[in-house]
Amino acid sequence: MKNKSILRPFHVARISATVTRTVVPLLVVLSASAALHAQQTEVAQSQDPHHAEMMKRGGQEMGFSQELTTHHFRLYKNGGAIEVTANDSKDTASRDQIRMHLWHIARKFPAGNFQSPMYIHGTTPPGVPTMIALRGQIQYEYQETENGAWVRVTTASAQARDAIHAFLLYQIVDHKTGDSPNISDEVKSK
Repeated sequence: MKNKSILRPFHVARISATVTRTVVPLLVVLSASAALHAQQTEVAQSQDPHHAEMMKRGGQEMGFSQELTTHHFRLYKNGGAIEVTANDSKDTASRDQIRMHLWHIARKFPAGNFQSPMYIHGTTPPGVPTMIALRGQIQYEYQETENGAWVRVTTASAQARDAIHAFLLYQIVDHKTGDSPNISDEVKSK
């Protein structure tokens, strides 16, 4: 029994030293790897010529910097929403431009005018032809928020809803927002 108690502290110290020599360098390598991956992802995104051109055209068409603002596209059971906010609450110039742009969108889309997203994305986004054809069955509601605005898009038509979802999913992917592609219940704004 005495031998076991004498060996036990030595054994624990040896294991502790082994763990320290193995785990600490592993954690350093993993941390460096994660940082490198994040940097490579950022570089890859910045080197995506389509995305870079889309961001440039977006700034021209919308009237505000795409880097100083955040887009979100939401899919709801009866449609969805387009939300844009200024990243800095003190950036009233971006906030005001966002509001103007989305106010125009809320008036142009019901008239079947989708020239803005077609120019920004360099193509006709999926869902647009059906949204134009069924424009009488789609409602657009504009609302200002503290740092920007949103446009809520609703319909009772299954075909129009599918077109709205296709349009918003395309926006999520092309703008690289990271928004959920899942259809959810609408969350009421404050």
